[in-house]
Amino acid sequence: MTGRRAFLAGALALPVAARARGAEHWDAVVDPATGTLGAALAQAERAGRPFRILLKPGLFTEKLVVRAPGVTLQGSEGTVIEYGTASGTPKPGGGTWGTGGSATLTIAAPNVTLRDLIVSNSFDYIGARRDGAGNGAQAVALAIGREADRTTVDRCVLLGYQDTFYLQARSLVTDTKIVGGVDFIFGGAAAWFQGCEIVTRYVPNAEGFGYVAAPSTPAAQEFGLVFSDCKLMRENGVPDHSAFLGRPWRAGGNMALLGQAAFLRCYLDAHIRREGWTWMGYKGPDGDPRRLTPQEARLYEFANRGGGAGAAGEDRKLLTAEQAKRFTRANVIGF
Repeated sequence: MTGRRAFLAGALALPVAARARGAEHWDAVVDPATGTLGAALAQAERAGRPFRILLKPGLFTEKLVVRAPGVTLQGSEGTVIEYGTASGTPKPGGGTWGTGGSATLTIAAPNVTLRDLIVSNSFDYIGARRDGAGNGAQAVALAIGREADRTTVDRCVLLGYQDTFYLQARSLVTDTKIVGGVDFIFGGAAAWFQGCEIVTRYVPNAEGFGYVAAPSTPAAQEFGLVFSDCKLMRENGVPDHSAFLGRPWRAGGNMALLGQAAFLRCYLDAHIRREGWTWMGYKGPDGDPRRLTPQEARLYEFANRGGGAGAAGEDRKLLTAEQAKRFTRANVIGF
């Protein structure tokens, strides 16, 4: 349990810019010492209207789904929601969790807002990797489901290693810290990330340090995962030129998917590889292994800076100023 305690200690030490809430109205106020967030979410479902929940500082060890539309989850400084389930972990009623089902917190309703929360999947990724356990150790912290249109994530911290943040519906993510290693921001959503800090984790004895984004955008959808004025940073020990910006994910071999991601005016630290992007394997309709390459996918950059910013190349498509004008919050998510 030492690794788990260290993981949570790190989470609690992360800064969250909580603000004074005394004069605001809350439908439920939950102290982790005396209540559960699960009970408050059940209350929100019964209410049948927009519902505001204030979470006091402390640790909520719960695996949760938000099913009521219009819920606001407002944390205080030091509010942590954590659980430790990965793909392949047994379910209480039998069977095992898949990647999406592994999430600590799942949003399954529209117009939900998360603010000033630390959401952590504390699955022992390092131990599983060391012991050869698990199916790649996918362990999601926050999942935004297909039903969760117009989700807002503001001033939060999302912690995991592989598959930290799974997005399947239109989302706005602002001033949020996202920490992970392998494909740790992924999915088919149209999502706008503004002013976020995106941190690649150190993994002992790793040959490479993963991929930031893994978009599985439908080919008919113009925009996917778009990062504006973000910072791509790294933990101590992550070497220069060791992590990719991402790779296009053709989930389940679905030929209608053609990943789209863009990094606009971002700071890229020197851990980003000079190639920028790389391919991802899938099985074609004939069952044969194939690769979806950066040249085929829609992976773009514009006006980035820092040691990881690169010149245009075969795998690094740099937008012109005119092309970049299409990439606005209004165009990408419409709210």
